[in-house]
Order: sequence, then structure tokens, then C-alpha cells
Amino acid sequence: MNTPRHRPLSIGPLRAFEAVARRLSFSGAAEELFLTQSAVSRQIRALEEELGTTLFQRGTRHVALTADGQLLQSTVAPLLERLDGTVRQMRQTRGRRVVNVTTFASFASLWLIPRLEAFQRDHPDMDIRVSAHDQLVDLEDSEIDIALRYCPPRGVPPTAQRLFGEVLTPVVSPWMAGQAASGQAPPLSTAADLRHHTLAEEDDQRPSGLFLSWRRWLAERGLPDLQPRRWMYLNFTYQQVQAAVSGQAVALARLPLVAEALQRGELAEPFGETGRMSAPTVYWLMLSRQGRARAEVMEFAQWILEQAAGTRSAIGEGEPPKAAPFSGD
Repeated sequence: MNTPRHRPLSIGPLRAFEAVARRLSFSGAAEELFLTQSAVSRQIRALEEELGTTLFQRGTRHVALTADGQLLQSTVAPLLERLDGTVRQMRQTRGRRVVNVTTFASFASLWLIPRLEAFQRDHPDMDIRVSAHDQLVDLEDSEIDIALRYCPPRGVPPTAQRLFGEVLTPVVSPWMAGQAASGQAPPLSTAADLRHHTLAEEDDQRPSGLFLSWRRWLAERGLPDLQPRRWMYLNFTYQQVQAAVSGQAVALARLPLVAEALQRGELAEPFGETGRMSAPTVYWLMLSRQGRARAEVMEFAQWILEQAAGTRSAIGEGEPPKAAPFSGD
């Protein structure tokens, strides 16, 4: 039999606590929760008795959190936010299937979103929610079903599925390539010609940024001290690609993310395949535990793997090592 100190906490007192802690007002919390102030006070007292600690310092004109109150708030606030988010999603999408995906912004913009129209045309009853940012989300402590990430092999769990590796290649707009070839613009036929052009560089000071940099590319071609006409520093990969498409700069693009743009003639490789350079980072698909238990998530994940096979073919990469798809927890 559970003792009072070991039984699960009720949601009502926790909601009352979160509202008082956020507003530092019993009357404000009561108004928000549509309760009387005395009802809120009773719920807080009951919670304090159950926990065996004081959560608020109560004064005549003020309320303040104790150290234990601050500790509880740091846990309760995000939990209630997640709970409310899940409930809102259930109410808004009742009867529909939803897959929640997290990835970084450039991958979403350049690789995932351009493909989604075809998937959703074939799956009109399935909604895909994409959360695109550079912050890593704990898959086992979130609403996320699928993560599409970018890191070295040593940084992924054994259940991760490899999508494709990384290859860097200089790219320009076809207009710029044509102007250079016709002599109407500075030449762009050898690496040394880059001294006449603007180079778009990712503004990434992390050590891993070295593998994606023009400095590494130039050093591998015996030109470590080459200075371009100017540098254009940008935060995200997709911004560098936009600079190249618009004819403003030569970008060192991630080939898996621009392979289709090259095929469509929206970009050109001035040095061809000889200008390509590999990197140790890899694109991965990861599934959360709850995602592996849902048919719609597995269906979308399988579609991602099929799309990745096309990208591997476009960049000249073979099949990844065989693995049991999405096995294990």
C-alpha cells in the first residue's frame, strides 16, 4: 500500500502550484484557473504536506518561491507545457495521423521540404510537423517521433540509420559560370582563379566547422594562403546556397543538399567532380521509442530512407552498411 509520501502526485495541485509560482500571486492563479483563492491555497497546502516541504514564503503583500519551490517549478513547468501541447495536438488533429520531425534548418530547407509535397500528395491523411532549429532534442523526453541529424558516426546511437555521407563542392550560378567561360567575368577554371571572386563561408567557429571550410578546401589544393576578392560570412548553409544561386558568390556547398539543384541546372560546379571534397560527418535518421510503435511514423521513416537512396546515387555513394531497420530501444 502506498504511503502518502510515495503515492503519485495529483495533477490539480501541480497546476495550482505552477500558476502561483509563475505569477507569484495566489489571487492571480485563482483567476487564471477559475477557482477561489481559498481553493488554490488548500491545494498548495495539500501539496506541501504531501511533499513534506514548504514551497512558498508567504508575506502580507508578497509571495516568493523557496529553494524547494524553485526546484519543483523547474520540473513541473516544462512537463505541464508538454502535456498541454500534446492535448492541443490531439484536439486539433483528431482523426488524423501526425508525424513530428526535428532537423536543422538547412536540411529542412534544402532537402526535406522540397520533397514533402510528393509524400503528402500520396498520403493526404497524414500531417508532417517539422521543427527546424539547431538545438538537439532528447528523443526520449519530447513529442518528437523522428530526428534527422548531422554528426560523425561516433555521436549516434546504434539504432540510427545512415542516410548519406558528406561531400563539399564549389558551386556558382549558371549565369556566373557562363560569364566566366566567355571572358565577360574573371576566369573560374582553376582553384587559383578563386582569388578574383567572392567566397561565401559558413560563419562557424566550432572545430567541426573546419571540415566544411574554404580554408580546408584551398589547403588540400596547395593554396592555403589564397585570399579571394572578398569573403561573405553567413550563418546557415542555405544562405550560402542562396548567395550562389543569385550570382553573388561562390559557395562551398554540401553536395547532398544541392544535388537536385545541380541536376535542374539551378547551380553549376565550376571545377566538376575534381572539385569535390569529403568530410567525416554523416546525415542520420533516428526514431524515438514512441515513434517506433506507430505505423505512420514507420511509414514516413521508410519514405525518408527511399529518398536518401536517390541522394546517395546522385552524389555517387554506395549503399550504407546493412542494419536491422529501427531495431532495439
